[in-house]
Amino acid sequence: MVIHLLIFATFCFATPVLAQSPPASSPTPATTTAQQSGGASSPAKSVGLYAYPKNQQSADQQVKDENECFASAKQQSGIDPQAPPPAAKTEEQKKAEQQAAADNAKQAKGGRVKGAARGAAGGAAVGAIANDEAGKGAAAGAAAGTVVGGAKQRRANKASKEQAAQATAQQQQQQEAQANATYKQGTDAFKRAFSACMDARGYSIK
Repeated sequence: MVIHLLIFATFCFATPVLAQSPPASSPTPATTTAQQSGGASSPAKSVGLYAYPKNQQSADQQVKDENECFASAKQQSGIDPQAPPPAAKTEEQKKAEQQAAADNAKQAKGGRVKGAARGAAGGAAVGAIANDEAGKGAAAGAAAGTVVGGAKQRRANKASKEQAAQATAQQQQQQEAQANATYKQGTDAFKRAFSACMDARGYSIK
């Protein structure tokens, strides 16, 4: 009798436990294929393009075609779209180049001497007309001419420095624009080759 009770109790308590722990089902082949396809990278999207199959190609087939067309376009165009764009100069580098150009700009010399000579000649003439001593007039004119000549020279040199810095800034902008244009032309050529390959394999590429 005791044995029958133990068997009955074991059966009653074990059954719910077994009911709560169903065996894990293995993934179906369709689920595995979908997960693999969803995790695959798209070469088309990496260059900003989207490919749509026209002939009901599978996701795996599309990835295979994209990879093959990517390699073909890279070979034909000679462009690697995954290469980084040309690095632009920093503001500090640009300013340093502009400052160097200003420092090396051509500087006028002898302005004070020339001003003194012109001032002396003019002062002597004024002194003679005014019945004053020509020497005193020349000395005064030379002093004034030195100041005027020096000021003109400083203004000319400052303008020369500014022009050199501006010319360097314009050259920097032109070089940067040219580098960006060349990079864009290369990526456009790659996209055309890639699109042509995908179109030939039955894909709509945008």
